[in-house]
Amino acid sequence: MSLISRRFLSLALAFSLLGAGWAGATSSPADPKAAPGTITRIAAMQSRDANNRNVRVHNQTGLAIVALQASSGSGWTGNLLGSSGLAAGRSVVVAIDDGTGACRYAVRARFDTGETLERGGINSCQIADYYFTR
Repeated sequence: MSLISRRFLSLALAFSLLGAGWAGATSSPADPKAAPGTITRIAAMQSRDANNRNVRVHNQTGLAIVALQASSGSGWTGNLLGSSGLAAGRSVVVAIDDGTGACRYAVRARFDTGETLERGGINSCQIADYYFTR
């Protein structure tokens, strides 16, 4: 095998491994369709049905959201935003899915002021966007 063939093979293997590393990464990549300045976050727990429960949450409250939780009636999920929060005027994609197979959820936002806002009857299997307003 020539020196050029071996280098080409090594380079191809390196790119292959690099691609596999990105595919298996645990952090969520940015949504390529997202507007500039948006954050994408996908929850780890997922139901086994074919319903897509990824919802873009838009913060139109004028306040920063520091925690976002969902409940299908079996308790509240952890913070769907992780530790980053959601600034006013921004949006984020989250999986509103607690693993129970439910589609209807109540969603609770906690703001940097300490206030909370709860909304019920959100069908995460049928909507793509949810707008938090006050």
